[in-house]
Amino acid sequence: MKLVSSASIPLNGRTYLPGDKSLSHRAALFASLADGRSRIRNFLAAGVTRVMLRSLGQLGVNWSLENGTLTIEGRGLHGYLPPPNVLDCGNSATTMRLLTGALAVSGVPATLDGTPGLRLRPMRRMAEPLGLMGVPIQLSDGGGAPLTLAARPDGRLLQAIDYTLPVASAQVKSAVLLAALAAGGTTVLREPGQSRDHTERMLTGMGVRLATWKEKGQVVTALDPCGKLSPLNVSLPGDLSSAAFLVVAALIVPGSEITLEGVGLNPTRTGLIDALSAMGADIRVVERGLQCGEPVGDLTVRSSRLEAGQVRGDQVVRMIDEFPIFAVAAACARGRTVVADAGELRYKESDRIAALCGELRRIGVEAEETADGFIIHGGRRPCGGPVDPHGDHRMAMSLAVAGLVAENPVSIPRAEAVDESFPGFVATLRSLGANLKEDG
Repeated sequence: MKLVSSASIPLNGRTYLPGDKSLSHRAALFASLADGRSRIRNFLAAGVTRVMLRSLGQLGVNWSLENGTLTIEGRGLHGYLPPPNVLDCGNSATTMRLLTGALAVSGVPATLDGTPGLRLRPMRRMAEPLGLMGVPIQLSDGGGAPLTLAARPDGRLLQAIDYTLPVASAQVKSAVLLAALAAGGTTVLREPGQSRDHTERMLTGMGVRLATWKEKGQVVTALDPCGKLSPLNVSLPGDLSSAAFLVVAALIVPGSEITLEGVGLNPTRTGLIDALSAMGADIRVVERGLQCGEPVGDLTVRSSRLEAGQVRGDQVVRMIDEFPIFAVAAACARGRTVVADAGELRYKESDRIAALCGELRRIGVEAEETADGFIIHGGRRPCGGPVDPHGDHRMAMSLAVAGLVAENPVSIPRAEAVDESFPGFVATLRSLGANLKEDG
């Protein structure tokens, strides 16, 4: 599918977002390890979550997805069956890393693989602590997939560890915390900064004893092993990472005002809102309490005159998935916007630093690539033209938003990549007034 995005009339209206991707991944996986039936409403049915569900099916987990509600019959912590085939994680590193942690608990043998792009994603940072715990894990010569776990003898506990992660990573942390459920004592993880805490919140709600505190500049998480997980009965909040595209679209299209209802506002995820607000964005947040253990609220966004800003340090982790769309906002802001300390972007679905700067330059944005980030010289309308999303769903959606204020249409081939995380992206933006057309 080719998507053509053109200069738009003001965006107006109210809308809901699909269920949070990170929470959908975790809810499906954790429910499969629970004792009993779980029901998860507003589950994100997208490419990245379907590969998780297919893998769970291969492990003997019965599930059904109907009208946005996922029902899972949990098999308990040690109930997985050896899969008959290689577990295909598609292009989803989240699926591979979290599923590895769950397999470490269960102790069944399995091989996980995925797309050529996924094979390039680094897995050694996860394999090292798991290996110290006694998980029999083997990576490819390049330090990534295919990844193979051997069987663990029945009844043998894993070794509890006290381990410092080299970089803050929610996915690596989650894999180790899952493995720690089958350890012989308390596992302690130390991070140089605060990564997403969805795993900690959800496991706590399922009966796990877990504590987090700050110590000597580190974020420390300690987890005690447990015999079983309680089932889930939850409704997932809307995905803030999906909301980001609509937020920036409303900010940069003159005369716009939109309201996004029921969005997850976990403070480990709100870095983009903070960065845009510091640049002059008119974003009003109305908090609505907790949902699935997560803070939730409504966002009202009005078009704004943005000024350049800077993002570095701990804030990078809190908006790591939003830099493609942040760069579009920076392109429309007056002045020089600098992003630093974001080298992790080179190991996403694409090298997001190189690809992002390259594609922005193609549509007339002055963008400089640096070793660990980028510099955007903003304040002028993009000129538009054809682009390449590099098979990256967030790149495709960000470039489509850029087209809404470009002098000429932005043409995005292979735009079906957006279905990886936001299947209703085109329809939702159109419902608000955006000028998007599908071709083929």
